[in-house]
Order: sequence, then structure tokens, then C-alpha cells
Amino acid sequence: MNRVVVTGMGIISPIGNNVEEFWNGLKSGKNGIGYITKIDTENLDIKIAAEVKDFDATAYMKKAEARKMDMFTQYGIAAAVQAMEQSGLSTAEDGNIEAGRLGVYFGSGIGGIQTFVAEQTKVGEKGPNKVSPFFIPMMISNMCAGQIAIRFGAKGSALPMVTACATSNNTIGEAYRAIKHGYADAIIAGGSEAAITPISVAGFANMKALSTKNDPETACCPFDVDRDGFIMGEGAGAVVLESLDHALARGANILAEVVGYGSTCDAHHITAPDPTGEGGAEAMRLALAEANMPDEDKIYINAHGTSTPLNDAGETKVIKLALGEERAKKAIVSSTKSMTGHMLGAAGAAEAIASVLALQNQTVPPTIHLNNQAPECDLDCCPNVARETEINLALSNGLGFGGHNACIALKRYN
Repeated sequence: MNRVVVTGMGIISPIGNNVEEFWNGLKSGKNGIGYITKIDTENLDIKIAAEVKDFDATAYMKKAEARKMDMFTQYGIAAAVQAMEQSGLSTAEDGNIEAGRLGVYFGSGIGGIQTFVAEQTKVGEKGPNKVSPFFIPMMISNMCAGQIAIRFGAKGSALPMVTACATSNNTIGEAYRAIKHGYADAIIAGGSEAAITPISVAGFANMKALSTKNDPETACCPFDVDRDGFIMGEGAGAVVLESLDHALARGANILAEVVGYGSTCDAHHITAPDPTGEGGAEAMRLALAEANMPDEDKIYINAHGTSTPLNDAGETKVIKLALGEERAKKAIVSSTKSMTGHMLGAAGAAEAIASVLALQNQTVPPTIHLNNQAPECDLDCCPNVARETEINLALSNGLGFGGHNACIALKRYN
């Protein structure tokens, strides 16, 4: 079996459009949530979201190329370019990886909904003949993976995944398994989302999933007594996973090691988590068992932590079931969604990157806006201020609609 390491990372997020900016935002408790600027909210009850700011697609692609891509694909390519540049991998003739041994596992929870909305509007206003010939390849949710593969000449397996909010936990986990078992030498893994549209906001709002506070400074408060729903976010995260032998052979800079992965389904309800917590707990148990780390190791858990009443209480139960009450109480938990909002299919990738950075810097990012911790969320949730502390193992949870549960385990490389 191959050991699997992280050799590159890239991110487009509400708190920074590269890894350095993202980390500075995380450790300082930067709030990426604000009033929505990208769509007209006059007829919407929800007025706030965590938008990506100052994104320039032409820093990563030609303007003509960008016009043929939905925003979720633009974000994904940008994150992948950053990750590949950091990794130093290339399939070029004088490169250091065979094209057939480089894969792309990149997903989206919703895909090209901005394109869908724009082209549906054209149908209503101007008729079907005005629909763009690029509508389908811009909209379909596999296209980000396809475009990334084209960009880097990656001729190995290119698999998009759609598991709602667990999407990029699954892409990273499945990429880890593929490399571990020898099906690839390296894989660009992650997820992307750009779903802040009127219909998306209305849909989540009408199912009572979003916070109704409309106050950027209080609305997203994971584990707090006042939590009442999540805040929509957007962006993309990408990691380059590589077999340790391949990375060492080419002298790569190793950022962290992936040591475990668990994936389960609650098989319970289309949106609500199983109240027993067993599905999520089993995903964590599987990741922990594969990691095979000592029980006394210092654990950081990047929680799914959506700031909804059901998720945060349920995830607390999940963590206790998976680790046992005593070990769970010793772990440090935080929700970086308190800063980034919920990036949906990109959340797991952004949070895996946050976990790698926490391990590298021995610093746990805070859960901001946590001022009155709920009694049912009684773990060490690192309120409001980052904490410098020893961390040996990081677990990153993703819990999606449809009952999808995924957990990734990472450790410092040595």
C-alpha cells in the first residue's frame, strides 16, 4: 500500500483567494459574511451570504475561455492552478508525471446553476433560439473536473462527485484510496461552488435551512444557543495528493499526510441527520481506525459545524460516539464555516486545507461568533480566538443532505 501525501493546495474563498490569505483570515477570525452584492435581494427574505471578493478569472485563464465557463468552473480551475503550481507537477514532455498517472477527482454540490438561471431567463424573454450553445457544457457539474483535466493534461481517471455538503470530503477521500491502492501516482482533488443565485437562496430559505437574522456579525454562530441556520458561501478548494514514493523521487515539498478516510450514509432522511448519530460516527471511526494513531494523540476536529440547530447538536453526539466521551472532551473542535459560510460542495476541500494549515502551524482556527455555547454542544469548540497548541492528528468532517457522511484524517508528515 502507498502512503499518500499532500504536495499542493489552492483556494478561492470568502476570506481570501490564495492559501496565505486564507490562513491569515482563519487565524485572525476574519468574517467573510456580508450583505449580498451579486444578486438583487429586494424580493428575498435572506440578505446575507459569504461571497468571494475580488476574484479575477483572467489571472488563471484567458477572458475568452472564462466566458465559456460557469463561475463554479472558473473558481475550481483557479484553485487547481494554485495547487498544481505549489506541487510542481507537470505532464509536459519534460515533466515529472505521466499523463495517465495523474487524475482529477473534483466535484460540486450544485454545479453550473448561474448558467442555468441565465439561460432559463433567455428562454422566457427571448425564446429557445437564444440559448447559448455552451449552455450544457457550462452547466453540467462534471465540467469543472473535465476542464481541470484538460488544463493539466491529466489522462488518468477524472471523477466528479456529488454528495451535497460532503462532496469534496469524498473527492479527497476517494483520491486518497485510489493512490493508496496504486491506481494513480497523483490526483488533483477538491470541489467548487458558485450557487448564490435568487433561486438557490430562495430554495434553501424556504426549506428553513438558512439563518433569518440578516446580521453578518451574529447570523453564523456554530455551537451557540442562538444558531438558527447556515449562511450560504461560495468558492473552491483544491489539493494535490501524491504517493509518498513519487513525491520523494522528485524532491517535492510535502505539506501533510492523509492517513484515513471513512464514508457512510445515514439512510434516514433527505435532509435531517439520523438522530442516533451512528452514520457520522461510523465515518469518523473508519477514518480513525485507518489512521491507526495512538489514543493519546492531540486531535483537532474541523467540524461540519453549519450553525443549524440539528447539525451542531447532532455532530457533537457523532464526535462523542466516535471518539468516546473522554477522548472527545480532550479534542479541540472548531467550525471554520463561522468565517467562510457554508461553501457547499467546496466546503470539505476548504476545510481539509484549513486542517493541513492547522497541523503545519500548530494552531487551531477559531469558531467565531461563539459567545454563548449551547449545553448540547459541550465540546471544546475554540471560541472566537485561534489557539496555538500541539496537534498530531486532524479530522475533517462532511455531513451532507441525503445522509452522506465523510471524514478525512490527516497528520503532520514525518
